[in-house]
Amino acid sequence: MYKPGLKDVVAIETKLSNVEGEEGRLQYRRHNVKELADRYTFEEVAYYLLNGHLPSKEEYYEFDQSLRKHRNLSDASFNLLKQLPEHLSMMGVMRTMVSSLEIASSKWPYEKQSAIQLIAKLPTIITHRVDMLNGHQPINPRNDLTHVENFLYMIAGHEKSNDEVKMLETYLILTMEHGLNASTFAARVTASTQSDFHSAITSAIGAMKGPLHGGAPSGVIDLLDEIATKDNAVNIIKRKLTNGERIMGFGHRVYQTQDPRAETLKNMLTQMEHTPDWVDLALHVETETINLLKEYKPDKHLYTNVEYYAAAVLKSLQIQPDMFTALFSSSRIVGWSAHILEQAENNTIFRPLAKYID
Repeated sequence: MYKPGLKDVVAIETKLSNVEGEEGRLQYRRHNVKELADRYTFEEVAYYLLNGHLPSKEEYYEFDQSLRKHRNLSDASFNLLKQLPEHLSMMGVMRTMVSSLEIASSKWPYEKQSAIQLIAKLPTIITHRVDMLNGHQPINPRNDLTHVENFLYMIAGHEKSNDEVKMLETYLILTMEHGLNASTFAARVTASTQSDFHSAITSAIGAMKGPLHGGAPSGVIDLLDEIATKDNAVNIIKRKLTNGERIMGFGHRVYQTQDPRAETLKNMLTQMEHTPDWVDLALHVETETINLLKEYKPDKHLYTNVEYYAAAVLKSLQIQPDMFTALFSSSRIVGWSAHILEQAENNTIFRPLAKYID
């Protein structure tokens, strides 16, 4: 039976994540994503996805030290990054750099070390690129900081508060993995040919670059910037609904109830000692918008998705919108890598049929 875009076609069996859209649940392997985001670090969850079990103290130490060790770019990679044209997008830069990096043997059969090295280097590529475009000397990574602490340090140029680290770490954990989405599928298709690890990740980045997959948080920021104050929320949302405009950050192709990632981000933000003003606006707009959506579209199930509160987190951290998709990719590379490794364990090349029409 022909199904455009392979919609609802089961193409793989996976142990990596379980997305239950009607119930609004998401698991990484055997654990609920909320539990992982609340209780564990970026390093622990990344290890869990890549290895199938949470790390022991010794395993955590070895994994963490390996990430810290591989943050720096080689001289050749640094020089290539400097030479890339200014007009190249951040995702284009990431695609080019990943394809050129000198890492552990990335040929079939794959090694987990290839994944670790790429996960470690993406924050450095992203922040160095921003610094270069702004005419600043790139800030070198610090190996005395955790993965997320170091990422924020390189973005801001100074260490950030525990609350700010928690905000970004929660977001990165919640976006590590999400089933057979477009970029993950692209990675697995490339891996199924027994191509190299770089190529599989580059395929995923190319798919993530598309605005239908990786660009939604910017639209949420545009919406909240337009609303600006709580008093404007109802009138602006009503106008958009009357005009048939999409309300960015609401609704999801999979989830028919609230996106569990959005709920987890929201809970984390509301439990902070000092809620940023921008988050306070987002909370108010969510309440008003959901009420209006029930009135204007009673037959739909439209709730906040992860991009809505991702925008609140990234805006509060003063991260520029042109970094959003790259930041998302710096987290999702964990899931891509886990899927590539899983594909290699029981590989069958993807070769769907095409129906000829005249």
